[in-house]
Amino acid sequence: MKYEEQYKVIKDLIDHNGNKHRAAKKLGISVRQVNRRIKQYQDKGKAAFVHGNKDRKPVNCLTTEINNQIVTLYRSKYQDCNLKHFVELLENLEDIHVSYTKVYTLLKKQDILSPKPWKKTKRALAKKRWRTQHPKQTKEEVEVEVAVNHQLAVADAHPRHERCKYFGEEIQMDASVLVWFGTQRAYLHLAIDNATGIIVGAYFDWQETLNGYYHVFKQILQNYGIPLCFKTDNRTVFNYETAKTKSAHKDVLTQFGYACKTLGVDLKTTSISQAKGMVERANQTVQSRLKPELRLASVKTIEEANKYLIEQFVPNFNKKFGNKTRKGWSIFEVAPSERKINYTLAVLSGRVFDSGSAISFKNKLYQAVDEYGKLICFMKGTKCLVIEALNGQLLATVDDHVYLLKEIPKNAKISPEIDQEPKKKRAGRKYIPPMSHPWKRESFLRQQAKAHKYHQYT
Repeated sequence: MKYEEQYKVIKDLIDHNGNKHRAAKKLGISVRQVNRRIKQYQDKGKAAFVHGNKDRKPVNCLTTEINNQIVTLYRSKYQDCNLKHFVELLENLEDIHVSYTKVYTLLKKQDILSPKPWKKTKRALAKKRWRTQHPKQTKEEVEVEVAVNHQLAVADAHPRHERCKYFGEEIQMDASVLVWFGTQRAYLHLAIDNATGIIVGAYFDWQETLNGYYHVFKQILQNYGIPLCFKTDNRTVFNYETAKTKSAHKDVLTQFGYACKTLGVDLKTTSISQAKGMVERANQTVQSRLKPELRLASVKTIEEANKYLIEQFVPNFNKKFGNKTRKGWSIFEVAPSERKINYTLAVLSGRVFDSGSAISFKNKLYQAVDEYGKLICFMKGTKCLVIEALNGQLLATVDDHVYLLKEIPKNAKISPEIDQEPKKKRAGRKYIPPMSHPWKRESFLRQQAKAHKYHQYT
């Protein structure tokens, strides 16, 4: 339209011998440029006003085959990826270098949206489809202004807050459920630092349980140290209402709180998801990026998923989204030893010895033995505290002493009358941890009662 207007003005100027100043003002150019346009018109005619690059594709323009390949790849192979992640996968896996804007425009022309589009984008697409289906009908859009009070009570609002200053000052934890791999739903336990946005722990489990959060806690202790505070939701792993209907080994909250108390970590719980918004937003980002990566890596089992999570996904996520400048401002305490971590992140359960000097734990019978494997017998009714370490080892404390637990099999492994006696191996001394931290049954029950009564467990 611009070149068409210039042609008409210059043609009218020459045909009617008009005023050059008036033509220059009309076109928004100088008189000198008007003289150039007149000369160009006299030499080439109307073609002089058409730009030389008209209908010529830019040098960096993608071919039709590449455009079709991008659309086909997204529809067939990367259909569950968000567009930003799709651009990265095109560059890393398909060797197709293209910008996000190009991919977004290309897919939008095909009415393909991101898995998590904006509401206004979805509405615009729905409006476009409606107009296509009803070409002769018109949709009246009436804007009604309503006078309202825009103020919101502070108790009902969720105002923004600044991030923490130090690395390790606050660790937010949560779990998200999804069919990450295979056909069964799994729970991804995630821990993210508030100051840096770095994932400090991640673990897959089939349920959101104490075991999953214990493994996340172990990763934090091994890789960084002891944090200052955990912020979590009000699940029974961290909070509860009553303990009257719960048995000791199912009261998982006290176990995690007791471990936090032993290591000196504060534990805060909240029922408001916006209060721990960083881990909630991180869950959405991880869901949109991790699931397609697990599918492309052909991950089928939970063991492979946990391995891929630690070796591949978490380092790449922290490199892309983490704030490394704040990592130097660390207030993590020195990490405890592997042995202390194993015995601190334990599940404690009360038991009573029967007349056969045995206790029942998880539908199995056990007897107490010393470090050399010698049987230790107790009177019927003696109370003990069973300690299930993180690596599965079972211990028992009686009268401020720690003993190993040996399983009593249902049937004997060797018959002395029929089987040939195997060569006896030299009995080695097994390690029994000392009573150096609060493993005493009385202190555990005291802390448990305080937690149930005052909801103060850390």
